[in-house]
Amino acid sequence: MSKSKLLLATHNQAKAREYKLLLQDLPFELVTLEEMGIQERIEEEGASLEENALAKARGYSSISGLLTLAEDSGLEVESLGGEPGVRSARYGEATSDTQRISLLLQRMDGITGEERKARFRCVIALALPDGRIRLFSGECWGLIALEPSGQGGFGYDPIFYLPQLGKTLAQLPIEKKNEVSHRGQAARKLRQFLLKEIE
Repeated sequence: MSKSKLLLATHNQAKAREYKLLLQDLPFELVTLEEMGIQERIEEEGASLEENALAKARGYSSISGLLTLAEDSGLEVESLGGEPGVRSARYGEATSDTQRISLLLQRMDGITGEERKARFRCVIALALPDGRIRLFSGECWGLIALEPSGQGGFGYDPIFYLPQLGKTLAQLPIEKKNEVSHRGQAARKLRQFLLKEIE
C-alpha cells in the first residue's frame, strides 16, 4: 500500500532538506514542489509569519490536492524593533543571504552584549484535505554574532549565536540544529498532531 503524500511547500531546497530530516519517520511520502512539478510561486505578502504560512498552505494545497505543509520563518532583533521579522528573506535591497547578513550587521554596528538579543520564529501551517488548517510555532533565542561563523544551515544561521552551546546555528551538525531550532520545535508539534490525528 503506498503512503499518502505530504507536500513540503517551499522552493528553498535547504529548508526542504531540513523538513525531510525532521519528519522522516512519519507514515507519509514527503514530496517537494519541484518533485510534483509545481512551478507556481505564492508571494509572501502578509503582515505576519502566520499570514504568509497560511496563504502558502492554502494556495499549494489547492494546486496540488495534497496534505500540505507551508511555513514562514523570521529573525527578530530586539534592538532593531523586531527587524527584519516578516521581511527576513527580503531584507532591504539585499538579494542573497550574504548581503542580508552584511546589511543586518551594519545596522547593528555599535550595539553590544545583551543588546544583541534576538529570536528566530517559525510558523508552520498544515492544510488538511478537508479544508481545515492547523498552525504550529516554535522559537529559539540567541544573540547576533559580530561576524558570520560556520558553513552549515542557510539564511541568518551563521550570525545566530547560541550562548548555551557556544556556537552559531551554522556551526552545529544538522541533527543538533534540528534539536534546538525554531523550525525543529514547530516540526515536533506538527509531528505529534499528524501521528495523533491522521490515520
